[in-house]
Amino acid sequence: MKYLMLIYNNPGAGPDPDPEGRLQGHVTLFRELDAAGAVLSSAALRDPSAATTVRMLERGGTATVTDGPFLEAKELLAGYYLVECDSLDEAKEIAGRIPCGVGGAVEIRPVDEEVTTAVRGDTPHRLG
Repeated sequence: MKYLMLIYNNPGAGPDPDPEGRLQGHVTLFRELDAAGAVLSSAALRDPSAATTVRMLERGGTATVTDGPFLEAKELLAGYYLVECDSLDEAKEIAGRIPCGVGGAVEIRPVDEEVTTAVRGDTPHRLG
C-alpha cells in the first residue's frame, strides 16, 4: 500500500537547534528507503510565503488566486515522502524516523488506489 507522509514544522515552537543534523537525517533516511525500494517520491517545500492559493468558490466559476496559504495554523507543511509499505505499522515506523524539527509532526495518509486508478483512466470505476 502507498502512504503519503506529510511533514509539518512548527515555527512557533522555537528555532531548530540543529538544522544541519535534521537535513542529514533526511539524507540518511532517503538513502535507506531508496535502497529498500520503499520511497516513491520525496520533496522539501519552500516557505509558505512562496505559496499561491487557487480557490474555486463555485463549480464552473472563476478561480480566485492569492499569494500565500493564508491559513491560521501553527504547523506548516514543509515536505513529504510517498512510500510503499506492507502495513500501517511499517508506515508508522518510517514516519517515526522522519526528522521534522521542534514541535513538528508527520501525518500518514493512505493513498486511495481505487480513485487514483479511476482518475488516471487505468480501469473502469464508478464513484459514489
